[in-house]
Amino acid sequence: MKALVFDTFGGPEVLHYKEMADPSINDDEILVRMNAIGLNFADVYRRKGNYHLAGKPPYILGYEGAGIVEQVGANVTNIKVGDRIAFADVPFANAELVAVPMEKAIPLPDEISFETASSVLLQGLTAHYLTKDSYEIKPGDSVLIHAAAGGVGQILVQIVKLLGGQVIGLTSSKEKAQAAYSVGADYVFLYEEPWCEKVKDVTNGRGVDVVYESVGSTLAESFKATRVGGTVVFYGMAGGDPDPVDPRMLMDTSKTLTGGDLWNVLTSREERISHSKQLFDWIIDEKIKMADPITFPLKDVLKHIDCWKVEKVSEKFY
Repeated sequence: MKALVFDTFGGPEVLHYKEMADPSINDDEILVRMNAIGLNFADVYRRKGNYHLAGKPPYILGYEGAGIVEQVGANVTNIKVGDRIAFADVPFANAELVAVPMEKAIPLPDEISFETASSVLLQGLTAHYLTKDSYEIKPGDSVLIHAAAGGVGQILVQIVKLLGGQVIGLTSSKEKAQAAYSVGADYVFLYEEPWCEKVKDVTNGRGVDVVYESVGSTLAESFKATRVGGTVVFYGMAGGDPDPVDPRMLMDTSKTLTGGDLWNVLTSREERISHSKQLFDWIIDEKIKMADPITFPLKDVLKHIDCWKVEKVSEKFY
């Protein structure tokens, strides 16, 4: 099979497309021939050496994708050859063939393209668990979403609106603010503005019920924008590590700080399928709208893209 690999850490130039041995599967795995592969910032971090990688080079990047089942292991009874399958956390995905553990295989409806699944699954499941498991959105909730124009942010905006919440988004530019408005945000403020004050103004001085905090360095300000008894969900550090939180502040204001990690929620195949089904149903019913993903041939990756500048694309074999 062909695969996109790297032998040393560095920029996009360390990647090369080469022939590799086909993966073998065990009794609890399936072999998937890939149709589309998702590209995430985590892949960039791995390529640059920010994340630990097990084993020895050459390393195959990629953890998310979709394709057709080509072979099933002896213990696999609920998946058959020819099934459409997607996954969000299986290593070595930047290849023509991927060995996928049965418990991580997600059935892909005919109405969802391989490209859409590969570009939305990880971000969509993240937004879904944040609004269902970390803090369950209720009708009338006032919600502050950091990086509202990002991949997760835009899906969060749409899910919160779908569940009856009011959305206040934060972005770094007027152009990104328009992107957040385009998917339903009620208000969008810029980080360069006194956004804590503006959030209080549009919530009649009360503050929001919940903040979805993905920047990290803004954690203290997020608490200031939260009502007494409100919640901050901390799930990312795109802007750097947060300052320590004073437990006395939490006690005095009855506020809650909770963390979020997708893989502490999706711990079984049943949970993966149920969460994914609701996400796919929303997309099929056009309750969540997705832009057409950017696609390009995996073998020509260096000709088409600077991975540092892309928030989310789908890589497709032609």
